[in-house]
Amino acid sequence: MGTQFSSAWKSGLEATNLGQLLKSRFESSNAVFATCDDGRKVTRAQFWSIAGRMASTLTSAGAKPGDRIAIQVEKSIEALALFWACVRGGFIFLPLNTAYTPSEISYFLNDAEAFAFVVDPKKQIDTTAKIFTLDDAGHGTILDGSEDVTNAPATWDDIAAILYTSGTTGRSKGAMLTHANLASNALALIDIWKFTADDVLLHALPVYHTHGLFVGMNTVLLSGGKLLFHRKFNPEAIISDLHKATAFMGVPTFYTRLMPHVTRDNTRDMRLFVSGSAPLLAETHTEFETRTGHAILERYGMTETNMIASNPYDGARRAGTVGFPLPHVEVQINDGMIEVRGPNVFQGYWRNPEKTREDKRDNGFFITGDLGHIDAHGYLVISGRAKDLIITGGFNVYPKEIEEVIDALPGVIESAVIGLPHKDFGEAVTAVVATHDVLDERTLIDGLKIKLAAFKVPKRIIFVTELPRNAMGKVQKAELRKGHAGFYG
Repeated sequence: MGTQFSSAWKSGLEATNLGQLLKSRFESSNAVFATCDDGRKVTRAQFWSIAGRMASTLTSAGAKPGDRIAIQVEKSIEALALFWACVRGGFIFLPLNTAYTPSEISYFLNDAEAFAFVVDPKKQIDTTAKIFTLDDAGHGTILDGSEDVTNAPATWDDIAAILYTSGTTGRSKGAMLTHANLASNALALIDIWKFTADDVLLHALPVYHTHGLFVGMNTVLLSGGKLLFHRKFNPEAIISDLHKATAFMGVPTFYTRLMPHVTRDNTRDMRLFVSGSAPLLAETHTEFETRTGHAILERYGMTETNMIASNPYDGARRAGTVGFPLPHVEVQINDGMIEVRGPNVFQGYWRNPEKTREDKRDNGFFITGDLGHIDAHGYLVISGRAKDLIITGGFNVYPKEIEEVIDALPGVIESAVIGLPHKDFGEAVTAVVATHDVLDERTLIDGLKIKLAAFKVPKRIIFVTELPRNAMGKVQKAELRKGHAGFYG
């Protein structure tokens, strides 16, 4: 499935790194690159200059190619430029979630041995890294440098960024992403999603994560398009700006919150809505298309691989699937597990060769940890995470199968099926159901018995108003398992 693993994506490129790839598009261009939600406009040349000033600041402080530069700042154009400052200086970019606590930050800074930490001036952190500031208005000491900076030489195989995984099992691990990983993925997305210089992306995602940082930013940067830059996701503000944009990228939560407001009229200027980072409910897909005439394009990716697969731009966008592998990317199913190989796959985990060997085969395939299959139409379907597999009474239970049945029941908003410790079964299948109605647990369980094998039917149902999610909209099953660990005594 997919094309042969190769370096064919570089065909016709004269550039040898990300900096060279962007320089010709930005250095002397007075075209507007981004319009911010406060009305500020930033040209391409200004953006390139901001990155240069930051690179100069870091170089003057003693940073050398390969040094790690960690950042924990609010979303701004300057925060975006920090990545390109690292590219220009040959540094390794290390973005950190703004919700991380000081103790979590200390772990990341120590593990990465960060040379510098760019942080909001209101925050205090005890670290040996050099401190630079950047506030939510885009001002700070990181901008004190001159614009006179020489772009550091780099190759496609050099590390451009380290992104730490979510850490749902054990300590977070730093995924090392190369210039080739990021460039090949952006160019592939530009190709299959048909991005051009005429596009305006309405950007409301955070920029410490692959989705907003690399999928959102790089497709626009390298296609010549523009950003309509929102610092926060606000449904009313998004709706008011839809007529100025052609594309929007969001997580499923964005779409459910936009649903009451979208119409065929206010989305008539849009050509593309993309969803990712968490599974999109088929109900959301159907309702959005009914309201707007647009079928949301769902794609599949992860920190270690960037984007892997996508529903087609031209052709059926099938709800509940993530489409086909990107150009130059191979996908295979091995004992139910999704594995991927291609120029998008990360180099390995930072200073963790044992985990790298565990997750990357000698032939280049990365073991994603996701379960899936290819449906009758050739589309990739994600069945769930291997770590979420429930073993109850010796039987294997895959939560997504049960969740799909529960989600179709009247009054259910969505569900999360987890395994909880049980003295007789080892793990008991348990459903956590989000609802705004008063539902009867026994009635729901009896209804499920008609549709599911007995060992798959939840022993109990826990009702909540909403499921816990992280910043990218992923349901936090680890949190549910921890919070209800003693449910069965």
